[in-house]
Amino acid sequence: MKKITFTNVHRKKHFEYFLNMDAPHFNITANVDITNFLRWLRAEQQQFTSAMVYALAQTAHAIPEFRWRIRDGEVFEHELVHPSFTVNTEVADVFSFCSVPYDPDYKVFVERAKARIAKMSVDPSFEDEEGMDNYLFISAIPWVSFTGFIHPMHYSPTDSVPRFAYGKYFEQDGKTMMPLSVQAHHSVVDGHHMGKYFIEIQRFFDSL
Repeated sequence: MKKITFTNVHRKKHFEYFLNMDAPHFNITANVDITNFLRWLRAEQQQFTSAMVYALAQTAHAIPEFRWRIRDGEVFEHELVHPSFTVNTEVADVFSFCSVPYDPDYKVFVERAKARIAKMSVDPSFEDEEGMDNYLFISAIPWVSFTGFIHPMHYSPTDSVPRFAYGKYFEQDGKTMMPLSVQAHHSVVDGHHMGKYFIEIQRFFDSL
């Protein structure tokens, strides 16, 4: 982890301006094309949830600002951030958190995810490790092709963990589209970075 120091005056003002807002997070929801991604999953007999979580986390690692976290008014960059995502449980009709250490190697990550998903489905957890901010929070809403999404959260103390949600995919003009919501703290992530995220994850889906 390294400390980020803003040497550009305008960038520093941008950080401070949004830091002092009551609700500093912003969210963009857009449809992404997962046609090739689904075709690859079926051909390789891969599990949807693990592969989707990997895609979201891999893209976040490619953009440094999604690994920046605010601590006591200062910014620090994590080398690795780890997805904590929702999974269904067998013990109740509400979800469990499922945190998996990220690994850039897809096969390594998927094996970890499979084991954790199996455990959380029968022994659910509702807590992430206290004091840790090197997470990516991911929600699955497979019942709805939503057009907007708001995550519940505390604003005090400062919470700068990015949040993602993906919904029910649907057919449109011969393609399979999926709603994707990306939410981040505006002090560290700007519209440019958010746009880059959508460009990069679409590139990932298209490359398979």
